[in-house]
Amino acid sequence: MVNYTIHSATKNNNKWSFSLLILSFYLHLRFIVLNQNIFRNLCLLFVFSIPFSSAGSVELSPNDLKIEFIKTVTSHLALPPEVVTLYANSLNESLQSSGSLLDGPQYIVLADRNPNIQLVMIFWGDGKNTWQLIGAAPVSTGLPGTFDHFLTPLGVFNHSLDNPDFRAEGTKNEFGFKGYGEKGLRVYDFGWVEEARGWGNGEKMMMRLQMHSTDPDLAENLLGVPRSKGCIRIPAAVNTFIDRYGLLDFDYDAGVEKGLNYWVLRKDRIPTSTPGRYLVVIQSHADTRPVWSPLPKHQK
Repeated sequence: MVNYTIHSATKNNNKWSFSLLILSFYLHLRFIVLNQNIFRNLCLLFVFSIPFSSAGSVELSPNDLKIEFIKTVTSHLALPPEVVTLYANSLNESLQSSGSLLDGPQYIVLADRNPNIQLVMIFWGDGKNTWQLIGAAPVSTGLPGTFDHFLTPLGVFNHSLDNPDFRAEGTKNEFGFKGYGEKGLRVYDFGWVEEARGWGNGEKMMMRLQMHSTDPDLAENLLGVPRSKGCIRIPAAVNTFIDRYGLLDFDYDAGVEKGLNYWVLRKDRIPTSTPGRYLVVIQSHADTRPVWSPLPKHQK
């Protein structure tokens, strides 16, 4: 601090002292303002040099997301490396056979409807058919044998704006069941798909393919065995993970870049710079239950 002291001598000295005081105070004030501007500009330079996402948060890399998946998805499964390799190969085969082109690095969701497996996997690819597993968790796919129940269709399905997503209302059906899970969870819609119905003569019909959460009290603890009408039921934590980081939001992000707004997008989302658009459903050939994909506790 500057110590401003006025010495009492003569009137002239007092005038000069007072003038010097004013001048010193003025110069000191200018110095503070100048430094404040410099400090402000340096702060702004630092802030804008950080790679922020559109939501104002730092984007997470695939390795970061892998760690985040383990932290936030309590039902995550630990797949052996050789199993991950087999699934990556199956993913490439499915994409190639369907003619689905990868236009660069992106995330993809892969589901295995095998009754002995029943899991969902999130992969990140470099755009050159090399895949890194981000995380895996149990799901429930279609259980045929009852009216209005289908096997979950196999294939590669595009997450497109032609079939807009929506969010669960958290309401219960006539059986007291929250089919889409808790209010606010996202319902990923992949449109109408032709599939053999799981009742009657098994003729093909159109069904709506969706990926969504399920009742947190009556069904989430049963994930790991077929139970749905044909959709893919996923854990709420996986739903939130895909949603918050925009892993399947390629088309949505393209619209946002053009200035469009979509109510379904979270306000706190931290979108990746390499979003994908594909859900791939396969059926592996495992005829027994592997150790790394345990049955739900109630069936053990």
